[in-house]
This record gives sequence, C-alpha cells and structure tokens, in this order.
Amino acid sequence: MAYGVKALRRLQLGRESTAGSIVAASTVWRGEGTIEDVRIVEFPVEDIGLLPITTRSYQPAYGSKISLSATPATFEQLPHIFEMGIKTVTGSSDGSGSDYIYTYTLPMGSSTAMYLTPSTSSNPIKSYTIEGGDNNEAEVSEFCHVTDFELSFKAGETVMMSANIMGRQVDLQAFTGSSAATTPTVTEILASKGKVYIDSTTATVGTTQITNEILEGSLKVKTGLKAVQTADGSLAFSFVKGVRPEVTLDLTFEHSTFAKAEKVFWRAGTPRQFQLKFEGAALGTPGSTYSYKTLLVKLAGTYEKFSALKDEDGDDTITATVRGGYNSTAALFCQFVVVNELSSIP
Repeated sequence: MAYGVKALRRLQLGRESTAGSIVAASTVWRGEGTIEDVRIVEFPVEDIGLLPITTRSYQPAYGSKISLSATPATFEQLPHIFEMGIKTVTGSSDGSGSDYIYTYTLPMGSSTAMYLTPSTSSNPIKSYTIEGGDNNEAEVSEFCHVTDFELSFKAGETVMMSANIMGRQVDLQAFTGSSAATTPTVTEILASKGKVYIDSTTATVGTTQITNEILEGSLKVKTGLKAVQTADGSLAFSFVKGVRPEVTLDLTFEHSTFAKAEKVFWRAGTPRQFQLKFEGAALGTPGSTYSYKTLLVKLAGTYEKFSALKDEDGDDTITATVRGGYNSTAALFCQFVVVNELSSIP
C-alpha cells in the first residue's frame, strides 16, 4: 500500500498551444500548491416516503481550483501568474543587454478585453495545463487561468506571491518526467530593496521616491477572468472572458508628516499614482534602461480609507488602502513590468 508524503508533492506547469488541450509540463512551480476537484454534486429533494435522502445524485458541472500558497516571489516565475491572469506577452530585449522585458497591462477597454476560447491558438491570455499531487497520486487540470493574485512585502523579508487558479476539470494522469519538466533557477525579490514612489496624476509615474516611510504593503488583484458554461455538450466550462478587474493596494506608513499629508489627499478625494520598484541581481550585461532584474508595479488610484493609528512596539503606524482605477490624466490603470534574463517563459 502506498502512502502520500508531503515532501514529495509537486506542481508542474505547461503552456497550452490551444486553450483546453492538455500539454506536457515544461517547468516545476517552486512553491507550494494543491489541486482541488470542485465538480458540483447535487442530491435532489424528493417526496418518496423516507426520512433520509437516498444515494441518488448527479453531477451537472466540472471544475478545478488550484491554490498557489504564498511563497517568495521570483523574477523568473512571477510571469506565469501574469500570463494566466493578465495577458500573454513576448519579452523584448533591452538594447544589447542580456535582459528581457515583459510588460503586463490590465485591460481598460474593449480593444484590450481578455478572452480565451478552446478554438483559438493565439489569445490575449495564456492558458496552462497544471499537474499536481504527490508520490501516491498525480492529477492534471487543463484550461487553467488566474482569477486573483496577491503580491505582499514587508521590510526585512521577501516579496511574497500567491494566486488562485481555475481549471476546466480534474483527471488522473502521471507526472511529466523530470527530463521535460525541469526545476528552474530563480532569484528571490527582496522587500527591503524595494522603492515606493507616490505622485500626483499630472507627474510622471515614479518621479518622487518616498524614503524612510513605507513598512509593508499588499497588492490584491481580481483579474476579472470569468469562466462561462454553456449548453454545448460538455460539463466543463466553455470559454473564459474578461469582466471588470479590481485592484487594491494597502500601504503601511510611519505616522509621519508625509502620512499626514497623504490623508489630506484622501479627504479631498484626490487621485494619486503609485510605483513599486524592486531590483534584484545585476544583469549579466546591462541594457540601455535596466541594469538589474526588476519588478515594477504602476498604479493609478484614489485613497479609500486610512486606518486608525496602530502600535508597532511603541511606534505609531497607519495603513492606507488605495482603490485602483483608470485615470485619464495619467493615462494609467495598473501595469506590471518584469525584467529577467529569460528569452521566453518556460
């Protein structure tokens, strides 16, 4: 008899050529995660002269949920979340440098709306096949896409990434072998190397760095991706479309003169724009723009609330919540830029 061992769990990812068509895994996810079969099971109510229900049941819909637990964010694997949740892009080289720039912009209009159908091979987002399990059993789910994700950071620690993924269904399937699904080399994104910029919407995003102020933060994104089930002969969903995305940013400040000034913008309802910049290891060959592996988050929004004062070992702090939204003056909603040395997403 076989027994599963936690240390022998794994998640493996494959980028689908055609949405919903299972492919072999090409890379291992360096973090924790599980696949859950979320098929719907119904027990119909009936009056047949019995107190208990019977064993009669039916299954009207299939689905899967893959939870990527919070794990240190890396420049190499964070694009998987963006590819499944925002848009599939091609990295561009930066002059003669060894770096590749991947830019992911959340949609703002009909021309950039997200969609994914099983009949097309070139789509705004990239669907994945995900394999998961342990030494006792392996399962697979196709047509996987990110419904929401979070990036969080705290000074003195790493930036953390987590995500919720929905797939079409769960089936039993052996893991793709290690000769095809390789464990990548990754570089962690360190929170204390981050820089936070806050400006008016009339300025260039990333103009004013806020120093000696920001202690921690959390960016939560609902991608707006919605699986749609139709009467088309299958119990799995038919396609994925994009509805309204939602972005919120929490920033914890020292309760300083700067924090007091930002509360004035909150009370006045004045939009602001924000940039989070995290630099990592030096590139093998610097480009014309970037010399380090980099994560940029650019966001326009309005303060939704400021918390009451908090006591952090005798230090007064305050947390602001920003509701992201498109600002026409800044021509910005929310954008992510990842700079690494991968010529393509594995």
